[in-house]
Amino acid sequence: MKLGLQLGYWGSEPPADGNVKLAQEAEALGFDSVWTAESWGNDVFTPLAWIGARTTRIKLGTALAQISARTPTACAMSALAIDRLSGGRMILGLGVSGPQVVEGWYGQPFDKPLARTREYVDIVRQVLRREGPVSNPGPHYPLPYTGPGALGVGKPLKANTHPLRADLPIYLGAEGPKNVAQTAAIADGWLPIYYNPFRPEIYADQLRDARPGFEIAPLVMVNIHDDLHKALLPGKMALAFYVGGMGAKEHNFHKNLMARMGYEAEAEKIQELFMAGRREEAVMAVPDQFADEISLCGPKARIKERLQVWRDSPATTLLVMGTGGVQMLRDIAELAL
Repeated sequence: MKLGLQLGYWGSEPPADGNVKLAQEAEALGFDSVWTAESWGNDVFTPLAWIGARTTRIKLGTALAQISARTPTACAMSALAIDRLSGGRMILGLGVSGPQVVEGWYGQPFDKPLARTREYVDIVRQVLRREGPVSNPGPHYPLPYTGPGALGVGKPLKANTHPLRADLPIYLGAEGPKNVAQTAAIADGWLPIYYNPFRPEIYADQLRDARPGFEIAPLVMVNIHDDLHKALLPGKMALAFYVGGMGAKEHNFHKNLMARMGYEAEAEKIQELFMAGRREEAVMAVPDQFADEISLCGPKARIKERLQVWRDSPATTLLVMGTGGVQMLRDIAELAL
């Protein structure tokens, strides 16, 4: 089992050094990868390039690049460039986000997310293979474009910069059963935001036909603290935000996933409290058991013991995220690597 460092997206300000010191420490400790994210603030590629310029071996991943943020060819250009500059360290993690962000921030339609993802991945792979001019009949990303406003002079093009790797890994973030099944069929890896190693049956059918070498890299909150209840609080705060408010009331994939994991009534309560502005109560409504199952929290001895459950699961890399800074990285490396 490998470790990755998930840096997430920025808040109101970027980290003082762009998280370079954390990434360098992770590289020195033997972490396999470092990952950046985007929501509706910083983009995902710029911080990754910043970190890539100041590291030498650690793999560089996006978790996630939102597909509505840029066209497939523009996304392929960014991945191609970072892969060339870093000497082949790029992992392209893609995700559809949710309708609230896609329609409210990017001004794009959210319908048919699975079909859009298939087209997107196919076009990115065409760019990277560079076997010929890139074309796609659509309907979501027609190349060349011939719709309203077109001048009719577009033609298929082939990347003029040669990609370093035709097989640059593409991972997908997916939560719904159909999306996970598609991910196993068309991608090189899966980036689950929540993965429960104590309930592997939840996605067993969807992952049964995954190709050999398929990677599963879940996000895992890590908080080392002698008091388990206090250790779980940061994770519960994040869960309350995602389950309660990261999405519209009728379309919240995180809430739906929590329900499929056996916590339907609790998920409903969290959303109800969060949307009523009772956010502290929403945090307290997150069951300790659920927060515990998808994270690594508590005293070091307890975390060392629970790591075995993750080793026995299909997960291949744990993307760790926490508030402990460099010391957290050192502690989890000591326990896991």
